[in-house]
Amino acid sequence: MLLPQLERRERHPELMDQPGLDPVLHAQALRGLARVNWLSGTANIIWNTIRPIISASPENPVRVLDVACGDGAVAIELARRAALAQLPVTVCGCDISPTAIDLARKRATTAGVPVDFIVADAVHHPPRDRFDIVVCSLFLHHLADNDAISLLNCMRELAGRMVVVNDLIRSRWGYIMTWCGIRLLSRSHVCHIDGPLSVRAAFTPTEILALAEQAGLTNSEVSRIWPERFLLTWKRT
Repeated sequence: MLLPQLERRERHPELMDQPGLDPVLHAQALRGLARVNWLSGTANIIWNTIRPIISASPENPVRVLDVACGDGAVAIELARRAALAQLPVTVCGCDISPTAIDLARKRATTAGVPVDFIVADAVHHPPRDRFDIVVCSLFLHHLADNDAISLLNCMRELAGRMVVVNDLIRSRWGYIMTWCGIRLLSRSHVCHIDGPLSVRAAFTPTEILALAEQAGLTNSEVSRIWPERFLLTWKRT
């Protein structure tokens, strides 16, 4: 493993972003990412962040959108936890990839958890519905700065109450953990290639705050969370 220079973002084409990727390889990579999210406690972190908003008015239904939901693991877990807590929450997930959405629907059916999954390009053609809370995990680093601003602005417009973004931090420690961890958690060649590239393309907490301001997410808060990720939260006032 050769550590790259990480002072600036370096975006290189990732295999999972290629439209011609073999669906079998795509599905294998998504399963690998699901294991990474499980170990990182992504759904738990997001649930603990949004639950106070939901619990504040437990009698009022809340709609949650998971942007770039991949195979739906996070969205399904959020819906499951809401059901266990007997809170009136409906969860929707959207992703530009039909392969991902197909896997997400199958996963939800197997889990017996009602989640609505739709194919949608959240950057250029976002869903037209409004939601109370809009979340996004491990997607922002795939985008150029201007598209990241567009996505954050879209999330702000869709969210009536709260926006939550969980993503990688660009750092040497993050690169080392990703390079090693992805090889332990997945046999997917796609993951092995894309994981380290994702860290090189990720933002620092300072950079993401600046982008959030440009997207109109004024007074956002950013905290560092394990394993070398950031959590950005914004509440509508």
